[in-house]
Amino acid sequence: MASAQMLPALKPLPMKDRVSMIFVQYGQIDVLDGAFVVIDKIGTRVHIPVGSVACIMLEPGTRVSHSAVHLASTVGTLLVWVGESGVRLYASGQPGGARADRLLYQAKLALDDDLRLKVVRKMYEIRFGEPAPNRRSVEQLRGIEGARVRETYKLLAKQYGVEWRARNYDSQKWDAADLPNRCLSSATSCLYGITEAAVLAAGYAPAVGFIHTGKPLSFVYDVADLYKFETVVPLAFRIAAKSPAHPEREVRLACRDMFRSSKILTKIIPLIEDVLAAGEIRPPEAPPESVLPAIPNAESIGDAGHRAQ
Repeated sequence: MASAQMLPALKPLPMKDRVSMIFVQYGQIDVLDGAFVVIDKIGTRVHIPVGSVACIMLEPGTRVSHSAVHLASTVGTLLVWVGESGVRLYASGQPGGARADRLLYQAKLALDDDLRLKVVRKMYEIRFGEPAPNRRSVEQLRGIEGARVRETYKLLAKQYGVEWRARNYDSQKWDAADLPNRCLSSATSCLYGITEAAVLAAGYAPAVGFIHTGKPLSFVYDVADLYKFETVVPLAFRIAAKSPAHPEREVRLACRDMFRSSKILTKIIPLIEDVLAAGEIRPPEAPPESVLPAIPNAESIGDAGHRAQ
């Protein structure tokens, strides 16, 4: 009897070809009959096309099997463990970031003061649509940016008729925050999830930032800030103005729809490369004495940072 034809190996899809995110709550995630499924308490199965999603947000009440984590890693999908409504980040997997040349390139840009300033000036230019002021340090540019951001919050609040005090909330006392801050935190949490997935897919380290430093997601915050005020921040104020009964859910659904309509996943990685190119250096070549892999890496149709199996 002829042997059954083997299916092709699973490979990650490029980030630009994926949908943004899925939230999962109160269910067991497993792999059954080769499919990534969520099983609820009465045994109902819901299939998730895991390979076509950038990141899956796992809320309280979710359990994940070893097989499910392995499959998500194989297809390059980021798993993020978050709090209720996705507003607290507890942990995340790492399906990408597997490019030593890009990690060294990013680190060199961040460690050299002159190169870092070039990258920060490019971020300022992209964010505000004008060149950064001359003869300003990173610290001075950060101060200018902070003042402009605070003013932008005030303008958006006025535009949408929302009472605004300041950007302030306590992650340990979530319900004590006012409605605009709850909406903003929910919206930025969604944005950070897909941005982290893109940073890893591009082969870079989420922790190695240029403006933000000292946090596990410093570079994620840097990148997300480049388009935050064009995307999720106005959306958060618009929803806060309606005073919905379940604001976090409204924000999540609106973010998902906006990410799809704006095709934001096609833009993040090119934006990252554009920002880092401002340093005007090339990724380092391997030293001549370096030893090539004994087993060559498998070809992949995914992005540079995805791990080919």
